Amino acid sequence: MKYTSTRNKEIKVTSAEAIVNGLSKDGGLFVPEVFPKLTKDDFEALIEMSYPERAAKVLSMYLEDYTYEELLDYATKAYSRFYGDDPCPLVNVDTGLNVLELWHGPTCAFKDMALTMLPYLLSAARKKTGEKSKTLILVATSGDTGKAALEGFKDVEGTDIIVFYPSEGVSDMQKLQMMTQEGENVFVCAIEGNFDDAQSAVKTIFNDADMQKKLLERGYKLSSANSINWGRLAPQIAYYVSAYCDMISSGMIKYGDKVNFCVPSGNFGNILAAYYASLMGVGVNKLICASNVNNVLTDFFTTGEYNTHRQFHKTMSPSMDILISSNLERLLFEFCGRDDKLMSERMNALKKDGKYTISKEELKKLNEIFAVGYASEEATTAVIDSTLDVYDYLMDTHTAVAMSVYNDYYEETSDETDAVIVSTANAYKFPCDVYKAVSGDWVDDAKKATKKLFAFTGEEVPTPLADLDKKQVRFTKIIDKANIADEVLNYTGAEKK
Repeated sequence: MKYTSTRNKEIKVTSAEAIVNGLSKDGGLFVPEVFPKLTKDDFEALIEMSYPERAAKVLSMYLEDYTYEELLDYATKAYSRFYGDDPCPLVNVDTGLNVLELWHGPTCAFKDMALTMLPYLLSAARKKTGEKSKTLILVATSGDTGKAALEGFKDVEGTDIIVFYPSEGVSDMQKLQMMTQEGENVFVCAIEGNFDDAQSAVKTIFNDADMQKKLLERGYKLSSANSINWGRLAPQIAYYVSAYCDMISSGMIKYGDKVNFCVPSGNFGNILAAYYASLMGVGVNKLICASNVNNVLTDFFTTGEYNTHRQFHKTMSPSMDILISSNLERLLFEFCGRDDKLMSERMNALKKDGKYTISKEELKKLNEIFAVGYASEEATTAVIDSTLDVYDYLMDTHTAVAMSVYNDYYEETSDETDAVIVSTANAYKFPCDVYKAVSGDWVDDAKKATKKLFAFTGEEVPTPLADLDKKQVRFTKIIDKANIADEVLNYTGAEKK
């Protein structure tokens, strides 16, 4: 299977090349030329498999440069780092209502599902493509991707990783996770600005030929751990396939039945993976795109205009505080008939004018499968409290956004289709806001809030978070957003070869 660019269909690369490069030279995102299909027999076989086996099966259908045995080895190693019996358990909280917990990995966030796999995929891809330069992983994060990428790539041979995050745009726990990151090949830097500033700067570096030449002279070739990298996105497809298998095996549904997935969405990669799973054969009725008050996606799916000219809000769900959703480009590539010239025009308009508009026909097709909604800060707080009270289930702020939007969707539609709320982080990653939601009291210290939340709920604190205060703070630098490229050059100086 070959991969092409959303902005130039003449480009054809292997899966290994797509993973090594991260981003196409024209600035587009790599997508498979075709989407493989899972048969009923495939699902019957998948039901009997462990999660690593399921992941290896799904990935083997996309990554033809790799053998199934290779992928199974990588998946087995990656998911052995997760705690509990299942890397992504499906928890039934009520009749027809389930929560897919994607946060049982080493950083307690859903990014672990892919970023424990990506280092194996990238290291193998380097060998398969004959890449001799050191790989520099460049990451912009709104909180969870950064820590998960750092943890996944720490001390990986032939790789360095730099992470930029908004200094005031992540939770205290997320910040502490990144500031205490271990590893000899890692660097973390905060910026004065928001996530979109960091993401735009990183994309500019990827598209800057002169910058890439300078890095190559230092012995580095760029790649990405954000979901713009196919090697990061592809593993996410697997957990939707797995959730569907679990629903069949538990008797909730039969093969062929349709399911609703409600996904808290920022950069659009997580819900895009759900859409790709539907193209493979997972029965999907609606994909419900849940936003916080930075509701650019809600407006887009309602009006057909993507417009970033709006107020930026810092919220209690910071990983969703995003106005430029990169992976939407991949989705629109499919819905505009893979018109690469049109996609180039739209992405250029977004860069130049901060907005673009799709056709009424495209919007109609999108709304056949996607539903949208957003949750205010008050609604997010209320649903954390009510879900604990009604279902005895504790959720983080991002999962609460999805639960709130799903509740609104259900009230508006009375849709009785079995639903899966996609849970993206452990509640203790946001202890101050979660504790306030369930107790009514505000504690402006993550460590104290964690202790109080445990005392209030009895919910176990995951080891990766409980041990944070014992780790040394290593990274405290804060720079102006305009200096991100300079910081990358500083890090990759001659002494770093």
